Amino acid sequence: MHILCVRGPIFILRDPLKCTGCRLCEVACSLKKEGAVWPEASRIRVYELFPGVDVPHTCAQCRDYPCVKACQFGALRVDDVTGAVLVDTEKCTSCGSCVRACPGKVMRLHPGTGKATVCDLCGGDPECVRACREAGFNALTVIPYDRVSYNVYSVVPDEVHRRLYETLFGG
Repeated sequence: MHILCVRGPIFILRDPLKCTGCRLCEVACSLKKEGAVWPEASRIRVYELFPGVDVPHTCAQCRDYPCVKACQFGALRVDDVTGAVLVDTEKCTSCGSCVRACPGKVMRLHPGTGKATVCDLCGGDPECVRACREAGFNALTVIPYDRVSYNVYSVVPDEVHRRLYETLFGG
């Protein structure tokens, strides 16, 4: 069953006002990608820098793909169908250039393999979105890539938290 029938590149829209901090998205992702519950290896993370303010954070598929451009070894490419960044672990040298280039600080080195790790949108049917929707929270939604400005999402979690905290609590 597909989350949403979207043709072409997709984006995971994140609504931190609906996020409860349950971290089902992290569990679903790690189960799908790692075969075990391993939130540290999840491609989506939920940050809680201020109590009661939970922010789901994952790849924004930047239109200029700075992580892909930063890789000198050709280990990263953009999927033609989904728009996701795909990692060729055979080519990845764990140098961290992609991690440093990521404006949202989403790209990271896998805690087990040391290879570049980022959301690949599960081939167009993101497991994290499914888990969030089935739990009834709907903090994650699949939308067409062309309906969002990545600049809104391609920021570090600290900045999202600060803005949200100020909105909710008058910072």
